[in-house]
Amino acid sequence: MTVGLLLVSHPGIAPALLDNAFRILGSNPLKTSVLEVAMDTDLDQLSVEVEKTIQYLDQGDGVLVLADLYGSSPCNLVYRFKDKQHIKIVSGLNLSMLIRAMNYFKDDLETLAQRAATGATEGIRIDQ
Repeated sequence: MTVGLLLVSHPGIAPALLDNAFRILGSNPLKTSVLEVAMDTDLDQLSVEVEKTIQYLDQGDGVLVLADLYGSSPCNLVYRFKDKQHIKIVSGLNLSMLIRAMNYFKDDLETLAQRAATGATEGIRIDQ
């Protein structure tokens, strides 16, 4: 079994990142779903879909949730489930984070969350 992967973002972000990660890596070994959250979405209604998606993705090893922006509606939506479901949430979704998670798909949930966060931060460089 492997960890499931849920990408949660404002419209257009997660699908584009997933498409590009797939093009770079050639495959996606993780069972993955994307959830786009529009600004005017009723979060209570969408919560039902989030719960079903998490249950679908969780094959017993949990679900890594990558959210685009901490404190935003997409992130706040999945935080409703952090104590109810076997999930780890990492915010600040970027391409480096996603590729790192997909490369280390055999890791357990905790390690995969750490690798994703490290991938995000190590992918940021300021040239002198």
